[in-house]
Amino acid sequence: MAIQGVRTWMSWIAVTPFALWAAVRVSGFEPDWPWVPVVAFTPYAAVGAALSLALAALLRRWAPGAVALVTVLALGAAVLPRALPDSGPDSGAGARGPALRVLAANLLVGTADAARLVGLVRSLRPDVLTLQEFTPAARRRLDAAGLRELLPHAVTRPVRGVGGSAVYARYPLAAGELIELGGFGQATAVLTHPGGAQVEIVSVHPCAPKRVGRQPCWLAGLERLPRGGERLRVLAGDFNATLDHLPLRDLLEAGYRDAADVMGRGLSPTWGGWGPLPGVTIDHVLAGERMAVRDFRVLPPVGSDHRPVFAELLLP
Repeated sequence: MAIQGVRTWMSWIAVTPFALWAAVRVSGFEPDWPWVPVVAFTPYAAVGAALSLALAALLRRWAPGAVALVTVLALGAAVLPRALPDSGPDSGAGARGPALRVLAANLLVGTADAARLVGLVRSLRPDVLTLQEFTPAARRRLDAAGLRELLPHAVTRPVRGVGGSAVYARYPLAAGELIELGGFGQATAVLTHPGGAQVEIVSVHPCAPKRVGRQPCWLAGLERLPRGGERLRVLAGDFNATLDHLPLRDLLEAGYRDAADVMGRGLSPTWGGWGPLPGVTIDHVLAGERMAVRDFRVLPPVGSDHRPVFAELLLP
């Protein structure tokens, strides 16, 4: 009897944390710190839930096993679709027009390798480049490395520290509103494509919710981003949020498609993975629903703690 009791407790101890995680994740309620940074690791929690189910089955503990099964199904439904390409990723509403190639990179307080980044621009030939943590020193190094020769149009908001951002483009840009909260600036520009279409581009970088008291700034930075609609818009950069964060899911429901999710690459980490914490997917390219997604890639880092992300979109 004692052995059976130990097995039961072992099963419940393994199952309960993941069951509580799943309950909060699917509830539509998002608590404050520390949940906001922790929920980014939901894909790993799904793996943990599967292991707890296997343990309960091995120990023949059916009640905790049933809870573990429900947990696996709930977390799997949230996570697995990101690894599966949407049917007909080119089937945006009327999106049969010219391509728009978008590259986004966080520069790690401006210290990323300018030559490697410009080399990436040469090889990928993006039409748009959005930069985060863009500093005056980074702008000088990028100019010296030849960025303006490749992408001659720019709206730049360089700031010392982590709050600067920029939009560079192959085609003409008009400066838009700077979305600024908590020292983080998100540059906005309107690109005029040779085909005549105008596309609003936002270099996304809200506050990082990594400590107590930063959640309101983070949430406000995401809520200030323009919603989707008839106007063509692309939001690209470091969202400091994964698809497990409610504000990002709300943004998608307001008229965007996540390029990584569309292409079945939504579990590719863009930050971390080389230290004690596993990698998470916080850098995104969101395209308005009138656009189609033809390609998405997470690229090797260029001297930053973030990996650049690249998407090829089709305009209507």
